Amino acid sequence: MRRAGAAAGLLAAALGLGVSRTIGAEAAAPAHKAFQDPQDQRLDASEWLLDRKGFLPVPIVITEPAVGYGGGIGLVFFRGSLREMETKAQGSGKRFTPPGIFGVAAAGTENGTAFGGTGARLSFKDDTWRYQGGVAYTDANLTFYGIGNELGTGENKIGFNLDGWLSSQQVLRRLGNTNQHAAFRWVWLDLQNQFDENHPEPALSGEERSARDSGLGLSWEYDSRDSIFTATRGVKGAVETLFYDPSWGGENTFQVYRAQVFGYLPAGTHVVLGGRLDGRAARGDVPFYQLPYVDLRGIPALRYQDENAAMAEAEVRWLITPRWSAVGFAGIGRAWGRLDGFDEASDRDTQGLGFRYLLARRLRLATGIDYAVGPEDHAVYLQVGSAWR
Repeated sequence: MRRAGAAAGLLAAALGLGVSRTIGAEAAAPAHKAFQDPQDQRLDASEWLLDRKGFLPVPIVITEPAVGYGGGIGLVFFRGSLREMETKAQGSGKRFTPPGIFGVAAAGTENGTAFGGTGARLSFKDDTWRYQGGVAYTDANLTFYGIGNELGTGENKIGFNLDGWLSSQQVLRRLGNTNQHAAFRWVWLDLQNQFDENHPEPALSGEERSARDSGLGLSWEYDSRDSIFTATRGVKGAVETLFYDPSWGGENTFQVYRAQVFGYLPAGTHVVLGGRLDGRAARGDVPFYQLPYVDLRGIPALRYQDENAAMAEAEVRWLITPRWSAVGFAGIGRAWGRLDGFDEASDRDTQGLGFRYLLARRLRLATGIDYAVGPEDHAVYLQVGSAWR
């Protein structure tokens, strides 16, 4: 689910990626001022996050309109602190290696969706190798609008439930002394799906309702952003592939692909411009819940699905003060392939406004709220760091 568990995702990302780019070399604040920035005496979590190790309870907030508002709790174990690892790297002259983390989490939403899982993120050999993965159980209540916006029943939508296990395991290798990584990934899904019995079932083949799927794939990623949280300049790009096949434990043969790039550019001292392009495709006997969909703020997950989806989004961030900023954004997306070609498919437009507060200056971490308006509805999103992932 998009934008689910923002706080838990933030902590995992902080320890799994190049946080050393934003730490700096300032001295630690006194313990009684751990949540006050010595530079401007404002509320700030930098020192607390930099020194955190051991167990930490983490609140989870869910703001995805496809499942409704909700929340939960996570328990994260830090094998060391960011400050310790940064000091160690500076003393040895080696690359900063994030401390390992392990975590468990459980959450639920107002429409009855619930999930729980466990995961870890580890780095090895001066951050040349990384592992990130987890296993989760989900009982999700969602809505299917058909492939190409067509159910084949004369209705516009139908509720369905996904119940079962998910596993994602990934190993990444840094390419030389660069900001690029190559990765090998294994995804395994065992999900039973059931449609609302009070409505006619959509016209789907047995393969499109597959319960067990196993996919192997390769990916490449480049990241030159000055912060993995709230960047002011730099680019992140990735190309991902997954090949599902009965040979490695699934039921169907199909492939999914994704290519994305987003970046930030300062325009003067008070304005940051951002842009995003994202394209997704699926081929073969693809289960309906794995089809690409238009992924934009203001549109619920899975609302517009087809064999292909493409999105473009622009964002402007205005730094009103060193701590507060306003955000304006607009996006456009299109899904096509099964019934309509690219030229015949309809565009889906979104726009919205938001604000950010710089919660951790030394990590360049801002948090806030976005209000987005889509083609049919509106939604509110809690944002921790970037809205693009």
